[in-house]
Amino acid sequence: MANVLRIAVVDPNDANRESLKAVLLGLDIVWLEAECSRYEFFADVIEQTKPEIGLIAMDSDPDKAIELVAEITAREPGCTLLVSSNSTDGRLILESMRAGAKEFLTEPLKEEDLTAALQRVFRQTSQDIDTGSQGCQIISVAGATGGVGSSSIAVNLSCSLAADRSNSVVLIDLDVALGDADVFLDTIPEYTLADVAQNIERLDLTLLKKSLTKHSSGLHLLPRPVQLEDARLITPDSLQRIIGLLKTSFTHIVIDTSKSYSELDMEAIRMSDDTLMVTQLDLPCLRNVVRLMMTFDDDPVLREKIKIIVNRVGQDSGQISLKKAQETIGRDIYWQVPNDFRVMVEVRNNGVPLLQHAPKAGITNSICQLSDALSGKQPDDDANESKSRRWLNLWPAK
Repeated sequence: MANVLRIAVVDPNDANRESLKAVLLGLDIVWLEAECSRYEFFADVIEQTKPEIGLIAMDSDPDKAIELVAEITAREPGCTLLVSSNSTDGRLILESMRAGAKEFLTEPLKEEDLTAALQRVFRQTSQDIDTGSQGCQIISVAGATGGVGSSSIAVNLSCSLAADRSNSVVLIDLDVALGDADVFLDTIPEYTLADVAQNIERLDLTLLKKSLTKHSSGLHLLPRPVQLEDARLITPDSLQRIIGLLKTSFTHIVIDTSKSYSELDMEAIRMSDDTLMVTQLDLPCLRNVVRLMMTFDDDPVLREKIKIIVNRVGQDSGQISLKKAQETIGRDIYWQVPNDFRVMVEVRNNGVPLLQHAPKAGITNSICQLSDALSGKQPDDDANESKSRRWLNLWPAK
């Protein structure tokens, strides 16, 4: 998991600004939040976009640039300012630092110098918010076949994570043809993943947040396209940029993948910190897990991300035993979710999450504990009961 620093830049020289953008877009540690061609407007840009870093190229007018540094330092003390110049004049460096700049970079900017400066800012920012956000955890949820309940787990896992008020959670429905996360949450989204991808060139954090649908649980949703033909608008590159921007503002991103393991699905899995492989205790599902793991085993990084989740445990007496299942797939089972067909049918048909509809059910507690385990929290029955009570207070009992 890695934090991403949002940066805004100003340089009246168009050629230099484009060169700087090319360098920034090649760095994983930053997201280019905004660019500006006039010193006069940059303070307002900083105020509106709230980036962690502002980069001011000084050479077009050093005196105005220093005044700008002082103005932004006074108006937006939370924004760390870097300045750059072709000059190495000691007076200019001293004045810019006195005005509030934290780093002075010599142009033409070298990628390694810029990266080092950004990393110093990153470390300082992490120290300043020691008790705050520790980065964004990306969790993809995949199924060994259709109908194993991976979407149910993705939606309810997201709601469980969102129940913790210290989290900010977004769910991406990546089943671009048949996704139904909006149905699970009984929402009618105004915008979809295709709308965001179509506007990727002008996408910023403000526009992206406006495109999300917020559920009463606190969960944000980016749903699949309405029209099947719109799925072609979503590319692995656009998905990567969307996730990269979401990482700057959310503590958790949950991605409900399709069962086709398309380029989009594989890109999501590669970007994830954990991938939950949902299966059932029957032979077709377990054989699919074996087939899929043969592919993932070719990449050690991908292999380590996979966690096997057995859904609907105890469904009937004809299920394969857990011991036999582990022997078949050659991996430990990370989590077991108990079967509760009646509750899940009610949840799906009513369009409400488990924590709202059945906060004390065994399946609800299992998914709450799964969310805690993925977040690195120690098992705590009292905490889970408290979480359920909190949700019970939000909605009237049915």
